[in-house]
Amino acid sequence: MATDKLIKGTIAKISGPLVVAKGMLGARMFDVVRVGHDGLVGEIIELRGDTVSVQVYEETSGLMPGEEVVDTNESLSVELGPGLIEQFYDGIQRPLQSIENVAQSPYITRGIAVPALDREKKWEFEPKVSEGDEVEAGDILGTVRETVLVEHRIMVPPGMSGKVKSVKGGSFTVEETVVVLTDSRGTDCNIAMLSRWPVRKSRPAAKRLVPEVPLSTGQRVIDMFFPIARGGTACVPGPFGAGKTVIQHQLAKWADAEIVVYIGCGERGNEMTDVLLEFPELEDPRSGQPLMKRTVLIANTSNMPVAAREASIYTGITIAEYFRDMGYSVALMADSTSRWAEALREMSGRLEEMPGEEGYPAYLSSRLAQFYERAGIVECLGSDDRKGSLTAIGAVSPPGGDTSEPVSQATMRIVKVFWGLDASLAYARHFPAINWLTSYSLYLDTLKPWFDESFGVDFNINRAKTMALLQEEAELQEIVKLVGQDSLSAPDRLTLETAKMVREDFLQQNAFTDVDSYTSYEKQATLLSLILYYNELSKDALSKGVEDVQLLFDIAAREQIGRAKSVPPSEYEEKYRSIALEMESQIAAIVKGGDEV
Repeated sequence: MATDKLIKGTIAKISGPLVVAKGMLGARMFDVVRVGHDGLVGEIIELRGDTVSVQVYEETSGLMPGEEVVDTNESLSVELGPGLIEQFYDGIQRPLQSIENVAQSPYITRGIAVPALDREKKWEFEPKVSEGDEVEAGDILGTVRETVLVEHRIMVPPGMSGKVKSVKGGSFTVEETVVVLTDSRGTDCNIAMLSRWPVRKSRPAAKRLVPEVPLSTGQRVIDMFFPIARGGTACVPGPFGAGKTVIQHQLAKWADAEIVVYIGCGERGNEMTDVLLEFPELEDPRSGQPLMKRTVLIANTSNMPVAAREASIYTGITIAEYFRDMGYSVALMADSTSRWAEALREMSGRLEEMPGEEGYPAYLSSRLAQFYERAGIVECLGSDDRKGSLTAIGAVSPPGGDTSEPVSQATMRIVKVFWGLDASLAYARHFPAINWLTSYSLYLDTLKPWFDESFGVDFNINRAKTMALLQEEAELQEIVKLVGQDSLSAPDRLTLETAKMVREDFLQQNAFTDVDSYTSYEKQATLLSLILYYNELSKDALSKGVEDVQLLFDIAAREQIGRAKSVPPSEYEEKYRSIALEMESQIAAIVKGGDEV
């Protein structure tokens, strides 16, 4: 668009990140504008005649009424193409490393404009179509080897189809034309490896499917008791220090997703610094390559402009949808949506909107739903049979750990998995600190056929038995507080001991040792079966007349079960079988010899 046709206005009012401009007749909702002499990036969020309200994504100190506001006539969009993987972006997709190099400073210079994708770097494009081929939206035109772990698939943009007029292979920048399509009207369309997509609009898919396969995380409390489906949604609420970020790091490292998008939304600067330093050093357990080779990081810390927080989760989920459309399994971690909601609240207050509960805007629930509903498993656009999934996991930071506050409640109404963190577990060094009595997963019924087929019906039966055992333990602990453990019957003491084994020998994991940091489904199922088998044998022994239950607690096999989770994956089957046999013989000896053993 020519410069003289651009809509231009002037600043009338400045209130923190909110700027009110006049003379903007013809501007559209959610248009990106450039504010002031420095050209600060902003987005129109309210229209009143020729007056617009703009949320500015950069620091507004120094702006003055009367400075110019220019409408770019474009929506807030992200750049999509080779070069996304391994990048550190801020909330509006500005590459932080490139900005540091251009500005020669570790601080973001106001008004600086650096493209999200490198315009100079050349990528090796390998065509997958030939001249004369008929293609439709979503079809793969060619591939680029972006990293050793990710093959970047260049697709026909949504809404476009036609016949391939020409295609070129070789080294190109992201802006160079690689394919020319002739559409049904005879118009030639040039397609480059770079495309753009508005962040507030979800990318289309051919069909949405029902999630039926779990996302394996290697975390026993999650996989066994509160599983999340691939393409599902989950929230991790918890007070300060309960381990939300630790869990999200574990999921980013171990979940069986091919692409990870991590959004640090309003978190403390030192936490994001740890992420930026640790992720390049972490080794992908499946390939041995650095984890960053399949990761995109978006960092918007608590000291960055608050409005950019609001945009960051949309930026992240749009990038995640792009890789989903290629047919990848994508895991998105948002840490935390509470900070995003606080940004919504601040902007709503400055707009003088009617506040809802605790000052949050009345549309908080609908905005959260718009975000989480973009997750899912889909049939991708295109003529080939391609499926992709996007799993969204959001951390919630309720003040004081009170999950009755609006953000937690609104999130719980939308997502299907709730991993409730418990500060008392974290202080007791029990990690992951997920409370098994308050957490839940609504995917159990849809995932049941997959578990039954993969591991047999015993998998779900043992899960139900264990949950009942933990629930019974909670009830018995109330009695113990009143009258002491010695007053309990032998079967009740056995229940407490078995539940303790489940808690300490199964649910608790050590993130600092690879053997225990990740556990496969097979090993989880076998370990839990071993603990339940101990419970069954001990119950049988009590029914046969053993009076001193402490004898059952003191057998050597009991100590071996306690160390069983540290057995290497290649050795656990034989070792667990050996423990089971020893346990049988030791308990049988107690039954035979009575209290003399």
